[in-house]
Amino acid sequence: DVVESQEHYKSRWRSIWIMYLTMFLSSVGFSIVIMSVWPYLQKIDPTADASFLGWIIASYSIGQMVASPLFGLWSNHRPRREPLVISTAISVAANCLYAYVHVPHAHNKYYMLTARALVGFGAGKHCRIYISGNCYILCLLTSAMANTSACQAVGFILGPVFQTCFTLIGEEGVTWKFLCLQLNMYTTPVLFGALLGVINIILIFAIFREHRVDDMGRQYKSINSDGEGSDVLDQNTEGSIDHVAVVALNVLFFVILFVFAVFETIATPLTMDMYSWTRKEAVFYNGIILSVIGIESVIVFMVVKTLSKKTGERAILHAGLLIVLVGFFILLPWGKKLPNIQWQEIKNSSIPRTAPSEMLAPFWSLPELQLPSNHTAEPVGCPVTQSWCLNTPMIYLAQYISSDVLIGLGYPVCNVMSYTLYSKVLGPKPQGVYMGWLTASGSGARILGPVFVSQIYTHLGPRWAFSLICGVVVVSLLLLEIVYKRLIAFSVRYGRMQE
Repeated sequence: DVVESQEHYKSRWRSIWIMYLTMFLSSVGFSIVIMSVWPYLQKIDPTADASFLGWIIASYSIGQMVASPLFGLWSNHRPRREPLVISTAISVAANCLYAYVHVPHAHNKYYMLTARALVGFGAGKHCRIYISGNCYILCLLTSAMANTSACQAVGFILGPVFQTCFTLIGEEGVTWKFLCLQLNMYTTPVLFGALLGVINIILIFAIFREHRVDDMGRQYKSINSDGEGSDVLDQNTEGSIDHVAVVALNVLFFVILFVFAVFETIATPLTMDMYSWTRKEAVFYNGIILSVIGIESVIVFMVVKTLSKKTGERAILHAGLLIVLVGFFILLPWGKKLPNIQWQEIKNSSIPRTAPSEMLAPFWSLPELQLPSNHTAEPVGCPVTQSWCLNTPMIYLAQYISSDVLIGLGYPVCNVMSYTLYSKVLGPKPQGVYMGWLTASGSGARILGPVFVSQIYTHLGPRWAFSLICGVVVVSLLLLEIVYKRLIAFSVRYGRMQE
């Protein structure tokens, strides 16, 4: 066996930590605007509706789905620094474009759509490919993947926190006329994300190096090695990959990302409809809620690293899907109380928000009468154009928060277990293309999820939307039962190691 030198070991782990940081910065750049997309879209283009919001959210994943296989193929044959730097640079440029979507006099929503698609294209990089190849030792892989997901989760925590802080700037903010730039609660976060991207590129050039180890921890030379390390073993790739397990994990990952995309997309419109929150309130309160959920996710990642050693990844993935199922089941509307109705034709903000509904519903089903807290002309409540608002019970805040907690518990479990099992099934084979397809399946879920929920929610309401989600999760649980025994590590499958 070739013994890994101390310098090689240190260099390898410095590069892994750069990938952790890259995941963190990438997730901050994504989540720092997710809660403000809907109110910003309403502000720059009044013609945009909730259905178009679904396309805005999905455009990020469309770009990522197109880019992921390409960057995966690139990383299989060239030094991985190249796709990492190029993809990050594309994200930086796209964030700058997003900050200027308010400038054109027409079709602003389409400029926002383009900007988000390009941000997604830049997010097609594969940090987990490098981490899995750089730390494939089976006893360490779950921990490394959990650390990666934890860094990603911390980014999702701090993103909404930064967004919440930026709300203090307000919707008007400061205008720099010589740059045609408005620094407000919507544009400042993306510019901050662009700055983080530039820092990331500098660190990749300065610290990142290419190394590979096999499932026994021995160094070997990768087909895309750029000469960093010469005394290495030839890669042992005897045996074929279990493609049934690969396809099944792609499907399961699709479902996991699909339900989470539904959750993050619908949060702002749902709370604005159900609790009569203004645009600014929805961004602020949901930012706080998602930050707390992010902290919960980090704790889950740390626990999973220890728990998986006792129960195995498959059992934990099963439990995570069950928790997600319960979370969406709780979110179904119950009771008789209706949400406050937004009557567009009412201009006088001194009129109670739900007074006209007294003529349309019996007294026992009416929401409590409320006066606008901010005394502005901004309409609040459930739009009367959504016909289900007149007969669908509201989702109580306690339901919403309980569901957030459960989904925040189940999703990170499913996410890290999916990546870990997938990497173990692939083994020491080059994982670039395979990981590209896994990312593409997740991106496909992020495309269909927002479009699905925005259409179903707008036209049929939350009862239909969340019932269908519960059905999708049940089907995924059945699939997991069918392929359960095939989700084993490559080395275990060929008898080189015991499970």
